[in-house]
Amino acid sequence: MRVAEPRADGTTVEAMSTDLFGTPEPAPPSRSGSLSDAANPQAPLAVRLRPRTLDEIVGQQHLLKPGSPLRRLADGQPMSVFLWGPPGVGKTTIASVVSRATNRRFVELSAVTAGVKEVRAEIEIARRELARGQATVLFVDEVHRFSKAQQDVLLPAVENRLVTLVAATTENPSFSVISPLLSRSLLLRLRPLTDDDLADLISRALADERGVRRGSGEPFTLTDAARDLVVRLSGGDARRVLTYLEESAAAAEALGTGVIDEAAVESSADRAAVRYDRDGDQHYDIISAFIKSIRGSDVDAALHYLARMLEAGEDPRFIARRLMISASEDIGMAASGVLQTCVAAAQAVQLLGMPEARITLAHATVAAATAPKSNAAYVALDEAIADVRRGGGGLVPPHLRDAHYAGAAKLGHGQGYKYPHDFEHGVVAQTYLPDDLVGTRYYRPTDHGQEAAIADRVATLRRLLG
Repeated sequence: MRVAEPRADGTTVEAMSTDLFGTPEPAPPSRSGSLSDAANPQAPLAVRLRPRTLDEIVGQQHLLKPGSPLRRLADGQPMSVFLWGPPGVGKTTIASVVSRATNRRFVELSAVTAGVKEVRAEIEIARRELARGQATVLFVDEVHRFSKAQQDVLLPAVENRLVTLVAATTENPSFSVISPLLSRSLLLRLRPLTDDDLADLISRALADERGVRRGSGEPFTLTDAARDLVVRLSGGDARRVLTYLEESAAAAEALGTGVIDEAAVESSADRAAVRYDRDGDQHYDIISAFIKSIRGSDVDAALHYLARMLEAGEDPRFIARRLMISASEDIGMAASGVLQTCVAAAQAVQLLGMPEARITLAHATVAAATAPKSNAAYVALDEAIADVRRGGGGLVPPHLRDAHYAGAAKLGHGQGYKYPHDFEHGVVAQTYLPDDLVGTRYYRPTDHGQEAAIADRVATLRRLLG
């Protein structure tokens, strides 16, 4: 594992980790963005321009106020924190700045590649270094990918403050991190960067000596339209903003110009980043917005969220299933045919696959969003279930009980039952509900769409049934 050892002058030098027996382990290639890469002129712009102090961090001002946990952490106060936020908002940057601020060792692990053995080894090294007076900042990226066993290994080190744990995650730690570890740490939520934050970052990249420069050393000029395009394409991701800017500058340089215009940006990035994680918050937030837009009859918003899911690679079968649920939950009897449309769409998705299935999903989404809405059937069932759970509902009335087996007649089953088809309109007054629920009304139809006619029918039926 590659670590950054501080020198007296505040700079860092790479060192090689050792195993539990003191034998040096060859350091694997460092992950892009480690502290030691920042001074490398060939490193990506996002690495070269990484802030060196908390004051250089773009955005996240709600976490950087005087006396805030991050300020105290940078001042050397021992604590462990979880940084929760979308990609490209500064989680790794904060960890590196904290380690620089107090000249602590910085060790970076990725939960994607590190196992229990690697975690134990780094904790043991941190224990020995602490005995020599050298504290360690252990940065664990994508900590939500650690298994419970791997997280359990971290627990004693955090509890005994052998390391300052800075763990980054794009998923809600309440669901992905074991509660004992979370309870011993601070949870800090990072906010998405605003367009102004990203514009400031671009300005810094153009002005800073570590930023983008022409081969001659002269700075680039960025047109306003190109700046707006880079920000829009980035999806709120600072790393992506700098990557697009760097590639656009390379395109301009190749054309022999110092002006980065829209054409240069378009040649480097032709597709906006879609903020989405198929197993995390964005997955649930986007599908929630999709369903609520359908419920609210905003067809344009519904199509927008459908497009975001499809562009991010969401499973179209998942979308089709949610459409079927919405058709019954939010549309119901106001337009009962929408359920048939959504079921047909789900079947078509299975038969067609992507990309053609997107057309079928759009068809069903428009049908659902523009349909009249009623949740009367859904509410009626929930009320009936609530009665059952409270113990409501006695014995089935004798005349409704099964009379098709020997001995049923002797028990009085079926006696007095009136066969509706023998009566006018096919309806006859008799008791259907258990005695303790007689007169209960669960279904209250609306006057929306087709349910208006059903409401009239239900009123007539209830009069006939007494």
